[in-house]
Amino acid sequence: MRTRILGKTGIEVSELGFGSLFTSSLGPGFEESRAAVHKALELGINYFDTAPAYANSEEILGKIVADVKTPFILTTKLGGRPKPFDPQNRAQLLESVKESLRLLHREVIDILFVHEPDRPLQYDWWSDPEAVYGPVIDVLDQLKKEGVIRFTGLGGTTTTEMAHRMRSDRFDVVLTAFNYSALFREATVEIFPEAKARSMGVVLGSVLQQGGLGRRYDDVVRAKPAWLSRARQQQFLAFYQLLDDAGLSIVELCLRFAISCPDGHTVLIGPKTAKQVEESVDAVEKGPLSGDLLTRLDEIAAMVPFRPFEEPMILPLNRPRDYYGPGNANVGAGVKVGTL
Repeated sequence: MRTRILGKTGIEVSELGFGSLFTSSLGPGFEESRAAVHKALELGINYFDTAPAYANSEEILGKIVADVKTPFILTTKLGGRPKPFDPQNRAQLLESVKESLRLLHREVIDILFVHEPDRPLQYDWWSDPEAVYGPVIDVLDQLKKEGVIRFTGLGGTTTTEMAHRMRSDRFDVVLTAFNYSALFREATVEIFPEAKARSMGVVLGSVLQQGGLGRRYDDVVRAKPAWLSRARQQQFLAFYQLLDDAGLSIVELCLRFAISCPDGHTVLIGPKTAKQVEESVDAVEKGPLSGDLLTRLDEIAAMVPFRPFEEPMILPLNRPRDYYGPGNANVGAGVKVGTL
């Protein structure tokens, strides 16, 4: 497994990172999760990401790695605990970190992210949004000074709001989810330039668009469900044709595209099984995509440079009959805190 330096942290991270959303009650069970984590470590993945908002992921991951002797990087987040969660409550924030340390069987957290610091109406982190200040800043400063955390990060799903938080120069790493993949490139406009200007580490999340690029949906795309814009439909059809021309699976192409990004340092996968870990590692071991393929992907991505207004963040390609438009309660079904 090739490695990269995570920006100004100086940490050497594997090209693939392990996102632990499904290493939890949301996944296939403890034994499968343990096999997946151990397979990842065996194959050279050294970056593991979790969060209090990922069901009981911290607890399950902590049990799995409690006796692991192989060095690895472990990151978690602030947000969503306890319930009801008050992001302006300093005592709650400190207690959440204490609980993370207990569940993960760690004395130090390598990177502590502020979870969803950007999406409107998600968490009210900032008493002064323009200055990017709230109690969480004091908590992070205190924990870093005490050596409880090594580095700080932002983990979110927007680009303009996230870039504003990055310009505060208060954070070491950014985890950008849903905004950089074979077809979605919004992160290139502000996230990547801001990260480069500040030497921030960049973690790429949801490069398979939470399943939208995890497999092909040729029949659904051709049928054009109501939420699917004409431009996005034509883009997907062109993308599927490229896959046929290149003779590549959608997952292999998308993962190899992500590791081709010079601005990213590690790419999160969210495996449920050891087999999925192996398949992902096998794909990226083939290396970055060729220049010709990257050029064709750039042309296809440019067909829809920004998301259409009605498009949900997680594309409901696997449930087109359940989606009836932006006024319906099903909009973004499954989209919630903890999908990074």
